[in-house]
Amino acid sequence: MEILRCEGVRKVYGAGDNQVAALDKVDLSIGKGEFVAITGASGSGKSTLLHILGCVDKPTAGRVMIDGTDISTLNATRAAIFRRRKVGLVYQFYNLIPTLTIGKNILMPLLLDKKKPNQEYFQQVVGALGIADKLECLPNQLSGGQQQRAAIARSLLYRPALLLADEPTGNLDRKNAREIVDMLKLSNRNFNQTIVLITHDEKVALEADRIVTIEDGRIVGDGLSGEKFHGKKYADENHFDEKRR
Repeated sequence: MEILRCEGVRKVYGAGDNQVAALDKVDLSIGKGEFVAITGASGSGKSTLLHILGCVDKPTAGRVMIDGTDISTLNATRAAIFRRRKVGLVYQFYNLIPTLTIGKNILMPLLLDKKKPNQEYFQQVVGALGIADKLECLPNQLSGGQQQRAAIARSLLYRPALLLADEPTGNLDRKNAREIVDMLKLSNRNFNQTIVLITHDEKVALEADRIVTIEDGRIVGDGLSGEKFHGKKYADENHFDEKRR
């Protein structure tokens, strides 16, 4: 089942001779439950694409469908509501409210909609992310890795159609970065969460199932990551051998 589709997406900044095309005719399709890394050098357009997918910005041309909704047509108010309900966002800097407990930070999207959380799912998420004993703490009482786990929990609580992670390990040491990547993989596997990870780190990108490479605003590569490619190739070869027997 397709959860995301971009058709001919362009994003142009400036006017006249000063025009710069940050994205140029981007076509992309992502299925439900995929874990996709979007990678590219600084200025390649990957962050611009993330802002459009997250309803933070609008394309100059083209169409973006998320879970059956054309987000390109949404006004600012409807885009904000759609983002809160359908798109989970995890940034390099955790964006936790410093005066609220971790528990209230995680619940914030639901509180804004005046909805009661599913306590069973809430406990499942914070337990899986290893922060069930940190819910009464303030953000500054936690390590960077723990704060990022809280940000991931917050993004999962609405069961979003799409989780967007923008350089989520960029502000962490190697140990915490490894743990956050593992948490994203766990979210993808245990909750069938569709994840789009923006990163310039090749090692982080290789943890995804699929890697999309952007260069000068265009997609120049799209395929299975190394380990997954070799695993699929091995499986395909075995299947072929079985058919020949």
